[in-house]
Amino acid sequence: MLPDTNIDHSEVSKFNDLAHRWWDSNGDFKPLHDINPIRADFVERHAGLNGKRVLDIGCGGGVLSEEMHRRGAKVTGIDAGETVIQVAELHQAESGTAVEYRALSAEQLRSEGTEPFDVITCLELLEHVPDAQALVHTCAELVRPGGDVFFSTINRNAKSWLMAILGAEYVLGLLPKGTHDYRKLIRPSELAAWSRATGLEVRLIEGMSYNPFSGQAAFGKSLDINYIAWLKRPA
Repeated sequence: MLPDTNIDHSEVSKFNDLAHRWWDSNGDFKPLHDINPIRADFVERHAGLNGKRVLDIGCGGGVLSEEMHRRGAKVTGIDAGETVIQVAELHQAESGTAVEYRALSAEQLRSEGTEPFDVITCLELLEHVPDAQALVHTCAELVRPGGDVFFSTINRNAKSWLMAILGAEYVLGLLPKGTHDYRKLIRPSELAAWSRATGLEVRLIEGMSYNPFSGQAAFGKSLDINYIAWLKRPA
């Protein structure tokens, strides 16, 4: 495999160790399963999915990749973790979906000279790589002119530390301890600036809320904690 400096191997190892739990909707990844439908809705509403070539960067076990395939997209899912890719491939053998999974990073895929994609999703990944700005730039290069890019991540402020790290990981146990590093969280203004610097147009940034007791997820105006961004490469 090609060398890549934009991979945090400790992060990859962490998620590889949890890979066998990826499709347990009541386990460590329950919040991911709960928010997955509205994430797919957001992408479909703004970019469309039926008939589109979609690249899902940081696909993990394939929760979003499979959902987008079911909505008519031709999906390629990539992840630096070989074990999670194996889990994704095993699951789709049971689910009957047809996602192309590959164990590599976005930068490695770009180096192959792949054909640009119609839609790129990079959700809950930016805060897990050494250079988030570089990954934004890579996404801009991998999407076709007129195509759409989606990022979701966590804001960096006192409230997000209290709720998304202390509360979610250490008090409620919604996520394994150490899932997030506060220093790697990203303010919406930073993401917007990085995107514009690559030529991507910021179309919409919307907050996402999650109720751990009801399992309900929803969009809202507040960007204080979780948020999702829709960007477009000009035609």
